[in-house]
Amino acid sequence: MAYGAGTIAARQGGAAALVDPKPYAVESIAEAFSNYPGIGPILPAIGYSTRQLQHLETTINRVDCDVVMVATPIDLSRIINIRKPHTRVSYELQEVGTPNLEDVLSEFVRAHNFPQGSENNSKQSTTRTYHGESPRKKRQ
Repeated sequence: MAYGAGTIAARQGGAAALVDPKPYAVESIAEAFSNYPGIGPILPAIGYSTRQLQHLETTINRVDCDVVMVATPIDLSRIINIRKPHTRVSYELQEVGTPNLEDVLSEFVRAHNFPQGSENNSKQSTTRTYHGESPRKKRQ
């Protein structure tokens, strides 16, 4: 990915510069940059295992920057210790025109012979909302 929601938010917010995190990356994060050289000046959350989270935390805290834009689907600050000013960036999909996401996914499911649920279940929402404490405790 050359850029993401955090990049867009930083630019819209008037950021003077985007800091390339590659020189600060450790272990699995550095490996991701090596394996995917097309990654732009963003820091990908490549996974949420304990090991990957430790590498992400270390990398974020090593980057020489004024603020961190957290544009992951989860609130990283609840599961890692970000010792820099940070803000969350959110985004949502707005479908415009056709084909829409349902059309594309339906065709993909048909083309790959995935089992389809009953017609009754196919239109039910799959959105789940979690209320309460994070399943992982924030490390101190």
